[in-house]
Amino acid sequence: MNHKPSPVTGGLIGGLLTLPLIVIAALANQIAGLAFFPFDLFDFMVRNLPGPLITQSIEVMVSFIRGLNLGRTDTASKLAEQLIGVFQLIVIGAVVGAVYFAVQNRRGKAQAGGIGGTVLGLIVGLPFALIASTTPGANPLAAAVWTLLAFGVWGMLVNAAYDRLAFGKAKRTPATATAASVEVLDRRQFLIQLGAATATITVVGGGLSALLNTTPNAGAPVPEATLDPDIASALPVSRSEFVAAPGTRPEITALANHYRIDIRSQPLDISAEGYNLPFTTQIGGTQRTLAELTLDNIRNDFEAVDEYITMSCISNPVGGDLISTIKWTGVPMQDILASMDVPEGATHLLITGGDSFYETVALDLINNDRRILLAYAWDDQPLLPKHGFPLRIHIPNLYGMKQPKWITGIEFLDSDQDGYWVARGWDKEAIVRSTSVIDTVAVDAVETGEDGTQLVPVGGIAWAGDRGIARVQVRVDEGEWEDAVVNAPISDRTWQLWRYNWPFSAGFHRFEVRCVEPNGTPQLESDRTPHPSGATGIHQASVTI
Repeated sequence: MNHKPSPVTGGLIGGLLTLPLIVIAALANQIAGLAFFPFDLFDFMVRNLPGPLITQSIEVMVSFIRGLNLGRTDTASKLAEQLIGVFQLIVIGAVVGAVYFAVQNRRGKAQAGGIGGTVLGLIVGLPFALIASTTPGANPLAAAVWTLLAFGVWGMLVNAAYDRLAFGKAKRTPATATAASVEVLDRRQFLIQLGAATATITVVGGGLSALLNTTPNAGAPVPEATLDPDIASALPVSRSEFVAAPGTRPEITALANHYRIDIRSQPLDISAEGYNLPFTTQIGGTQRTLAELTLDNIRNDFEAVDEYITMSCISNPVGGDLISTIKWTGVPMQDILASMDVPEGATHLLITGGDSFYETVALDLINNDRRILLAYAWDDQPLLPKHGFPLRIHIPNLYGMKQPKWITGIEFLDSDQDGYWVARGWDKEAIVRSTSVIDTVAVDAVETGEDGTQLVPVGGIAWAGDRGIARVQVRVDEGEWEDAVVNAPISDRTWQLWRYNWPFSAGFHRFEVRCVEPNGTPQLESDRTPHPSGATGIHQASVTI
């Protein structure tokens, strides 16, 4: 007897069965590096959706995170991306389950059996297999086979659930029970059993996945970053006289706290073993390789350079946290290019990352700026996978969107090309906008001035790329702008700390800050969103004392 379970029931079952599919895929990804379908789907959409839509989504997400104070922007946004990927797959599973139940109901009493479920899984799994096989860093064959196998099993389970509800025998019940009550009870029990089974697999598998994904240092306190004593001793004496306002961010960002923004749901893991960086060209019409450098070549055959560098994401709003300062180690690109024959007519380098990110850099810029680095270490240790191992480039005075990481290839071009984000509507130049931020109004650290005045320390950072900061001013309650004390930078590419001692006054107060570059260029005070050239405006902080 065919009871024709409703499409709604099919949607519920399809969604439920997708949960253990996701967990098993997560385990396979962590144990064997196999495709993880939710993230692959989300990353594929990010790479292929129209640039304006992606830009709008970024701005909405950042505003949402900041508005609800959900924590670090990079961490919260990456978690949101991952949850969206998981949710998308569950919705797809539910929709497919509902459609499949509706189709089977129209077929009448014939059971589809194992073949029907396999066909269902292969139809659903085929686009995911294509996505997984073209995901950066994936083994195409292994990704496709694993994906089709996983979805094939999923389809068989969906079909088995349909057959069980539509054609399964009713359990024995007391003689007083009606046929309808037997049917309802049987279906209800089956759905409860199915839900319990999927929940058990999901919880157990999720726990194993979390355990496998736990690093030895997870939960450990973040070590405080310190300035290299040799560099500190060579800096202006004024630095030793500067005392930051309590609550000002550390001058150097701890490695664990450095922001991460990229186009992947999870970091790309490139093995150092067998890694080669090819330098190629098609100038002249023939594809050829000019040189190949291993990671050991770059580390050992060239003189290393250490620099403290501040970097910011172009999508960082005024006062946002997508900005960090850390010690970089690498080799000047001038030295790298001097080791090979640069093809005649070459004008630009096309730098490609393993995540399919790409950007062009003019050779004239490299030839005129020895500070451009091919970096392989941060904070005196190899780049972490999430920060671009094995190599990333640093270009002074530009936002992070112009600086690929996970570099896997460099090509000489005879003309310029738009980079990844430029092609999606962001600024071609992406030159850092000057910015100043209030980190703290230290109402709990009131000090007494020489004349007995109660002073509240106010402090923060100011940054203008490699152009430097000459002046920082603070205004309280729309009064006069007053000069703050500005600390000397660690290097020509780092932010500078500032401090202003404000005469205490009880009540509600609004603080504002602005900065001026050494050539007299003031910070732009008009409010502009990050897209397309970086945010501008005056940062504010309000307190009640």
